[in-house]
Amino acid sequence: MDDADQSRRSCCCAATRGSEVSAVTPIEEVVRAAPPRNDPKSGMIYLPGGTFLMGTDDKEGFPADGEGPVRNVTVSPFYIDPCTVTNAEFEAFVADTGYRTEAERFGWSYVFHLFVSAATSKKVSRIVRHTPWWWVVEGACWKRPEGPDSSIEDRMDHPVVHVSWNDATAYCQWSGKRLPAEAEWEYAARGGLVQKRYPWGDILKPDGRHMCNIWQGKFPDKNNAGDGYAGTAPARSFEPNGYGLYNVSGNVWEWCSDRFSPRSASAGEARVMRGGSYLCHKSYCNRYRVAARTANTPDSSTGNMGFRCAADA
Repeated sequence: MDDADQSRRSCCCAATRGSEVSAVTPIEEVVRAAPPRNDPKSGMIYLPGGTFLMGTDDKEGFPADGEGPVRNVTVSPFYIDPCTVTNAEFEAFVADTGYRTEAERFGWSYVFHLFVSAATSKKVSRIVRHTPWWWVVEGACWKRPEGPDSSIEDRMDHPVVHVSWNDATAYCQWSGKRLPAEAEWEYAARGGLVQKRYPWGDILKPDGRHMCNIWQGKFPDKNNAGDGYAGTAPARSFEPNGYGLYNVSGNVWEWCSDRFSPRSASAGEARVMRGGSYLCHKSYCNRYRVAARTANTPDSSTGNMGFRCAADA
């Protein structure tokens, strides 16, 4: 198989669409005006906002990612969903609007190598050079997460994946919500705890209990699924944090509204992603910590990228 190089910054959990692909139709030309809907804030969690300590100087962190320094940040009151958007919810959006994701319009998306079937693997001709566990799979998209011979039939309550930042923004536009700002995301993910490594404290497995869906084993070839899941887990898995949010560590990366910069959220094309995913592992991508961050281009999609919605108070 030939290599498909990445043209931009990435970590083990993110693969970026190369600059050789052409732009697709803008969101506003794809999503029809949404019909009147029930209160979009129904079921969301209200957070009063306030000033909190954002970021970390943790020795396990990645300073180059702009995780620190720790600083006081103030957020206004807002609402946020307890869970990431599920396949069932995204299916309702597609049925209502006829929306086609960027993965569908490009014709391919990135799939983690262990999830590609033997039949599909024979057709794979490109991999990502510096992260060769990411394979370019023709036909992979939100409803066929591992390629044409896969489906979401038994994963309707799992997070939708293979959604780009642009796709997530389109869903938010339809639902009357928005993506959370990065500061809002971290404020909510901390669940009221101050400067803890994880949403539940500083110990990854308190009393030996798995608290999130991350890689268990030797990355990238052996995952023993000790936490119960090799891929995505249902959106409402494990214990919620102190504010009632599920899976803000692990499971899928979550898009935020901000542009990414290692020192601020104001520069560059790439958009912020938070929370880590089921592929994160301390030996390589220790980014399931609550202060960890990474980024990807707004048209990129992979099998471990999703989103949750927020709304103004």
